[in-house]
Amino acid sequence: MDIKKITLFGRKDVKVYSDRPKNIQSILSNHLENLKDKEAIVTEEKTLTYLELDYYSSSIAAYLQKKCDVKKGDRIATIIGNRYHFPLLVFACAKLGAIMVPMNVKLSAEEMEYIINHSKIKVLVSEEKFISKVEDIRRRSTHVIPEEKNVFVIDGKNTFNKLIEPDYPLDSVTVDELDPAYILYTSGTTGRPKGAVITHINVIHSLINYQKIFQTHEDLKTLIAVPMFHVTGLVAQLLHLIYVGGTVYSMERYQNKKYIEYILKYKINFLFNVPTIFIMMSTEEEFKNSHFDFVKKVAFGGSPIYQQTFQMLKESFPNAELHNAYGATETTSPATLMPIKYPKSKVNSVGKPVPVADIKVVKENGEECRVNEIGELFIKGPMVIKEYWNNPEANEKNFTDGYWHSGDIGFMDEDGFVYVRDRKKDMINRGGEKIFSIEVEDVLKSHELITEAAVIGVPDEIYGERVKAFVVGRKLSESSIQKIKEHCQRHLAKYKIPEFFEVVDQLPRNASGKILKNKLKEIGRK
Repeated sequence: MDIKKITLFGRKDVKVYSDRPKNIQSILSNHLENLKDKEAIVTEEKTLTYLELDYYSSSIAAYLQKKCDVKKGDRIATIIGNRYHFPLLVFACAKLGAIMVPMNVKLSAEEMEYIINHSKIKVLVSEEKFISKVEDIRRRSTHVIPEEKNVFVIDGKNTFNKLIEPDYPLDSVTVDELDPAYILYTSGTTGRPKGAVITHINVIHSLINYQKIFQTHEDLKTLIAVPMFHVTGLVAQLLHLIYVGGTVYSMERYQNKKYIEYILKYKINFLFNVPTIFIMMSTEEEFKNSHFDFVKKVAFGGSPIYQQTFQMLKESFPNAELHNAYGATETTSPATLMPIKYPKSKVNSVGKPVPVADIKVVKENGEECRVNEIGELFIKGPMVIKEYWNNPEANEKNFTDGYWHSGDIGFMDEDGFVYVRDRKKDMINRGGEKIFSIEVEDVLKSHELITEAAVIGVPDEIYGERVKAFVVGRKLSESSIQKIKEHCQRHLAKYKIPEFFEVVDQLPRNASGKILKNKLKEIGRK
């Protein structure tokens, strides 16, 4: 596919694919002639063919247009887990030119209130089990929640059913590739969450990047265990598989044994997860005793992949191509992807920049780093968001000359492979010595007693910070710590060795499986 340079969102010389779908709706409509009777979405409660996905999403779009007065650019918020209603709303919004605001179902009422108020939604669709949070918001702030006729509930009184009744014709709406499709709110670990405005052109380029590098096709089936309201579930799996004409299976809630059973039952041949899920899978006897030779592609991202986890994947999925992926909400999923073929010496990298990406490594003073020199990753391309919603301060702070500041510390080698060493805010400074937490975590994880580890810096009056490790393992106890320290001494410089250890049953995570180091830092300060 040819690549050319254009000015996009006021940014000069952005590389784009010349021949590309015009919007998200077109990736569905392009399949209606040849794949209309093929299963598109398979959830635990309902299956939708490509034709049904198109038909019911059009019914929803028409109802919202005629009865709720939804116009292009209006925001539609959802509080929905991995259920068939979610993809229906994805494509309904795409047909309307409306902006979908998928909310994390685990948020508190107060956190949801901020997002709903900040994005000024016109319609809200929620599962019945979360509606108490909506009512709580309504009691505190009567102007925030839309009027009753624009609030739809799944289950219970099930007013969602009104949306899918084909009672109204849908007036066509011209949706441009530069129009916003989603506002995805970031976790807000350092303050209020920021709303990343993802446009149709952002999504389309990510889908092409995945298809081009992974060489995906319509024979693939994926199983979504991460939430669809996050960019990996939404773009890397749901929209990606629809784009290539595959089938999307999903679980409402991740469960180890059930996930493995589904893979075996439905012969799921494309897996894409955070490493944590693969680690949890590997602890089950059924996983150890089963054969997964039908799996063709395994991708992972969202957090560092440990050497032993990579080796486990290689052994467990002998016929699969293994792909590391690196990106963020702000890059609409992938900024780098591991190609199908790569030397063993590169397994620690997150791959190469996708074909339309420009990535540079920048020092604190703004100078560009040399090859193999560590700095912050700056990312430019058509998959990078236009802006944060209604947040000029964040836009000013996080973008320079068209490049988004990732906040990730890493480097690029002489062959163009990118390596991520740490989050900028998670790097530990012990008496002037910079310590990358992933390096220490890798060593800890190589110990046979440890299944997971997270390392943070804790405040110290003399050194500024000291290293603390949180470790997880079924056979771990306080008496094991000395052996682990001795293990660290064999592999790490003295100043990198954790001085404090805490054995925990599990590490705190967000809905997509990422370790919440800010929570660990709160614990570490106590």
